[in-house]
Amino acid sequence: MGYCYTRDAGLFALADGMGGHPEGEVASQLALQTLAAMFQRDSKPTLPDPMRFLNEAIIAGHHQLLRYATQKALIDTPRTTVVACLLQGNMAYWAHCGDSRLYMVRGDKLIARTRDHSYSELQETMSEVVPMGERFNRNVLFTCLGSPGKPVVDTVGPLLLQAGDRLLLCSDGLWGTVSDTEITDQLSRNAISDAVPELVEQALRNGGPKCDNVSVLAVEWEAAEDSDSGLGISTQSLGEEVFASTIQASVLGTDSPDELDDAEIERSIREINEAIRRSSQKKS
Repeated sequence: MGYCYTRDAGLFALADGMGGHPEGEVASQLALQTLAAMFQRDSKPTLPDPMRFLNEAIIAGHHQLLRYATQKALIDTPRTTVVACLLQGNMAYWAHCGDSRLYMVRGDKLIARTRDHSYSELQETMSEVVPMGERFNRNVLFTCLGSPGKPVVDTVGPLLLQAGDRLLLCSDGLWGTVSDTEITDQLSRNAISDAVPELVEQALRNGGPKCDNVSVLAVEWEAAEDSDSGLGISTQSLGEEVFASTIQASVLGTDSPDELDDAEIERSIREINEAIRRSSQKKS
């Protein structure tokens, strides 16, 4: 998981490599690197068509996985889910493929959540119309990146943001053991710097020794009049050509994914810790 931003746009993304297929960690990394590379290329400093960008960037990640499998002569293609959210102007756009989710909380209400591309979610929806028989396991997906057929990508937006809106992206390791009600409650009652670690700890406790990986990324939208509040990360002083990222955006045109170098990881950690420190000081 990670994020990229220019002065006027921010991209937040999370991918979860799928078990049962080779190199799931490579699949998730390739998907995010492709998103980041295309965001860097196209956001100058905004995207002309955010919805189109999200769809094309996710499909490009899929093609990168197919190329990687061919280059490495793999019997099966690495596969991953992905969910990505773009904030531009005062609008939010998001897209997903698989069962990694996005939650949007406003006040104490869950106003949006992605629908998993799983047979169990499909059955749940269909059961509201016609009686359904045996239910599938929730882990059975009907689409993902790296699959033989073209992935299904659902997109949403634009949605007008309001001050205090919170968006959370997560893997199934979170929502599989923590209810939507609890996720909403934590996001509505606590600062995201407190809510996210608590949700992760709760998921790990509920999941027990065999708990799936729990990946969570959250962002809170501030009103324009709060731009000088000192809370979070400000992009106001960035030039039009400046691009920052916690995802190394070097995968396009390469034969294999590169690891984040130590300097980039340290820079990202410092930036996030500084934002959390400022948030804690403001609360106290």
